[in-house]
Amino acid sequence: DVQLQASGGGLVQAGGSLRLSCAVSGFGLDDHAIGWFRQAPGKEREGVSCIFSGDGTTYYIDSVKGRFTISSDNAKNTVYLHMNSLKSEDTAVYYCAARFPPFCGPSYYSGSHYEWPPYDSWGQGTQVTVSS
Repeated sequence: DVQLQASGGGLVQAGGSLRLSCAVSGFGLDDHAIGWFRQAPGKEREGVSCIFSGDGTTYYIDSVKGRFTISSDNAKNTVYLHMNSLKSEDTAVYYCAARFPPFCGPSYYSGSHYEWPPYDSWGQGTQVTVSS
């Protein structure tokens, strides 16, 4: 069974940090891309970051570049999202998901937003709340 388990969310003040974890089972991190997505109240879900450890590819959306870092510990079958300098606009439910064949990042720009390719398996969300 393919499973993803996201954890690490919580309440933090603006400027603070959190580390999200995505523990996976049933597949290998070296042949799947792992993406982090978020959905804020009243907004559509958006891709935030992804990693493919098979070739070291990482991707970040502009709004988190320089603040978030994605990493992978293949021995622990876990992907992390280190979030620093958190802002109130980072408040959302964060989800991790897996994709095979691996493809990291958006697939095209629709003219109004970036579209990510479909991801096959999803974990439950973890709430991140940033207080200002």
